[in-house]
Parts: sequence; structure tokens; C-alpha cells
Amino acid sequence: MSQLRHATLLLVVLLATALSAQQPAPPPAPAGPPRGSSGPPEHAKVTPINNLPNPYETIRNFGTLPDNRKWGSVSAVHVDADGKHIWAGDRCGANACVGSTVDPMVKLDPNGKVVASFGAGQILWPHGMDVDRQGNIWVADARSATPQELAKFPDWKAKGHTVLKFSPQGKLLMTLGTPGEAGDPPSKFTEPNDVLVAPDGSIFVGESHNAQFLDQNPPNGIGRISKFSPDGKFIKTFGSYGYGPSQFRGPHSLAMDSRGRLFVADRGNRRIQIFDQEGKHLDTWYQFSRISGLYIDRNDTLYAIDSESDDNYNPGWRKGLRVGSARTGEVWYFVPEHVSRNPSGMGGYGSMGEGVAVDAAGNVYGGEVGPVQGLTKFVPRLKR
Repeated sequence: MSQLRHATLLLVVLLATALSAQQPAPPPAPAGPPRGSSGPPEHAKVTPINNLPNPYETIRNFGTLPDNRKWGSVSAVHVDADGKHIWAGDRCGANACVGSTVDPMVKLDPNGKVVASFGAGQILWPHGMDVDRQGNIWVADARSATPQELAKFPDWKAKGHTVLKFSPQGKLLMTLGTPGEAGDPPSKFTEPNDVLVAPDGSIFVGESHNAQFLDQNPPNGIGRISKFSPDGKFIKTFGSYGYGPSQFRGPHSLAMDSRGRLFVADRGNRRIQIFDQEGKHLDTWYQFSRISGLYIDRNDTLYAIDSESDDNYNPGWRKGLRVGSARTGEVWYFVPEHVSRNPSGMGGYGSMGEGVAVDAAGNVYGGEVGPVQGLTKFVPRLKR
């Protein structure tokens, strides 16, 4: 009888073990909200805009680089002064130019052929850019080399944390900031995201990139816009880190409308803030999503590209390109994210570019930084 009980007990154990092996593992315990996923309370009151007409045909892999080299990450993209050519800052076939000998800044004709290039050995991490009315190219080089990068390439120590002005031929004309050193204006920048040159030549610079990953009120939080004269003389800084008006968590992109108002893509706070050129806060808009890149054309059409949204960092919103009015704030169109194996930005679904620019014909160019890289061209099928 004892042998029978023993055999029965053994059979029960074996069956239980087999059944448990077939069951899925329990989900891990919640780890809390991800770093940097906090946001202004006003954001929760806005209904996500994810379903609007898409009047564009998407053309992936626009442009061929010299020697048929592969594109890397591209967040810096802008239309040339002629309204036809496009400038792009390729991160040298990777996500940084440390140790590279190729030109990161390339000029493409309307057919995608590179007709000019420059910047080899001068730019570490091209992040944002502008082209002024004289055709000069301004580049925000947003970080310095890491210790691991410097161990391999020590000559790159004095690069980054700068805004660089180049002639149309690629000659370095001006450097704002101290190369390789983070700090505060007037002599230094900390992770400058973007640069904008106003019609009168005034220069605006937004900092800092990693502020979007900080929560509450950290001692190292930086959120600011600095203004310089056309010859590079420091004028003022406005803004601070935070969630309120005139506060930023990653002022990631800058644009200016026909009225001279400065639009700031406050990416970590999932909004646009609008200022006059003296830094007075005028308005805040949440309807264009968590914006990585911002462009306003001569007709005050606003193009806002979102490469990051997911349910942690922008609940309810999809990645994509939203197009609307810089005058009224109305959103007209939505171009959805690309289908991709891995997501761009903070996670979620699909991939979309980080930089955006528009030529005189209305073609939109997205600079890709995630699993999809290079340039995407969006060609209008309809006219508003």
C-alpha cells in the first residue's frame, strides 16, 4: 500500500510540474514610471489628434550619399536659401562622427544628389541647424565625446557643446560656446539642441538635450533660450527648467513665424511655447504632440514631427507628422509613423523622423534617427 501511495504521489508531482511548465511566467512587478515621463498637468486635458487626412505620399530613402556610403542618424535638416536644395547633417553613417573622416553636412539637389559637403573632423553630433538669408549654415553640435570615445580618439576632446556658423562653401566663420566644454552662457553651452537666425540676424540657441529625462526639480536641470547679436555678442538668456510657462524640459527645436514670434518645441513637456524675441511668453500649445522637429514656412504653415510618443511619454498620442497653422493653432493633417521592426524614440509603435524641413514647392523632408535612418520625403498630393 505504501508503494502505491508513493507512486501516486510521484505521479501527482510530475503532473503538477508539467502543468506549471506550460503556464506563462507571471508578469514582473511594476517598476514605476520611466525616467522623464512626467509632464505638465495641462497636457492631460488635451484630446490626442491622431486621425486626420494625410495629403502626402511618403518616399523613403531619399538622397544618395557620396561613394554610396550609408546614412546614419539625421536630426539636423533644413532647406537652403534658394528654397530648392536641402541641407542635412548625417551623423557619419552612425549616431556620432567621433573618429570619422567623412563630411557630415551634405547639400542635396531636388533629385537627392549630393552637390556639396563639408565638416569632416569638425562636428561631433550634428543635432539642429538653420540656414540664414545669406545661405550660411548654422549647426548645433549637441554633445562632447564620451570617455569611451576619447579612449579611442583623444583628438576629439575639443569638439561639441557649440553652435558653428559655416559659409555656403563650408568655411568656419563663427563658433559660439567653448568646444568640448559644457557650461553656461555667454561663453559655454550645455547640449545645445537647435539654433535659429532671425530675419534681423539675431541668433537664438536652445538648451539642453537631456533635460527631457529629468523629473520634478533636479539641481542639474537646465532649460533655457539664449539670444546673441548677429556678430555673436551675448544679449540675454530666458527660461529655466520646469513645467510652467517659460520653463522647459528639452527645448528641442526652434522656428519663427512671419510675425517674428519664436516657437519652441518643448519636447519633454509635450508642447509648443511661443515667445516674442525678448523672451516674453505669449502662448502654449499642446495640440501638436511631443515634438522633436519644428518648421514654419513662409505661409505660416507649421510642420511638427513627433519621433518619440508612446503611452509612457505621451499617453494617447501617435508618432507622426502633424501639419497646421502657426496663426491659429489648428491642426489640419496627420502623417502616421512608418511601420518598423523596432520603434523610434521612447518606445511604442513604429518610427518617425526627428528633424523636419520644407522646400518652396511644399515637399517635406524628415530626418530619421531611429531604426529607420537617412531622409524621408513627403510629397503633397493635395493642395489646401
